[in-house]
Amino acid sequence: MISIGDTLIIEPIHGEKKVDQYKSRVLGMEEKSLYIEYPIHLETNKLIFLMNGAQLRVNFVTNEGIAYLFHSEVIGRKKDNNVPVLILSLPSIDQMIKIQRRQFVRIETSIDMAIHPMEVENSFQPFTTVSLDFSAGGAAVIVPKKIYLEENSKIKVSLVLPLQNGEYNYLHLDAEIKKIIDYNENSNKMSIEFLDIEPVDRQSMLRFSFDRQLSLKKKGLEI
Repeated sequence: MISIGDTLIIEPIHGEKKVDQYKSRVLGMEEKSLYIEYPIHLETNKLIFLMNGAQLRVNFVTNEGIAYLFHSEVIGRKKDNNVPVLILSLPSIDQMIKIQRRQFVRIETSIDMAIHPMEVENSFQPFTTVSLDFSAGGAAVIVPKKIYLEENSKIKVSLVLPLQNGEYNYLHLDAEIKKIIDYNENSNKMSIEFLDIEPVDRQSMLRFSFDRQLSLKKKGLEI
């Protein structure tokens, strides 16, 4: 799946909101380890030194154009013909997550949200709710039937994304209501699409989706 010469996009896993991204290239591999060039910061083009034990997310694209994510760790370093090489752990294929490139993966998960009107004249009262599913592109949320909302109208959404490491990311996003359908006796199901997402917020959403998918895989559940 992963081959010598493949380009890797690497992200450190830490509690900061801003996520740095590094670029590297595969120089060699063994069954459970990957040998790569020292990473270069995508914004500064400077070489990055990563400590042993550093936790990473790694993104690569196969020759068939399929993108994958996996969790890795810096497990060592060496010199190969005087070229410094970083050694990463390489998980099994079933621990890698395929990225749907045409649309973001939707995950059934409950996220706390607050919905506000985009403008004062959109006179519904702000309310809190939870999601039925979530992706980095949109979500489905529960809406009480007593609250009147219109399809194709704009709203503001505040939400909190809990990560497995105990970190919480709070996002404030603009969204468009795509569809409203009956859900149960008291509630409707509202599908929304997030608009004009800042890169840092998008990364937080992808990190949450990635963490949640890893959690489901560990539990042996289908995504």
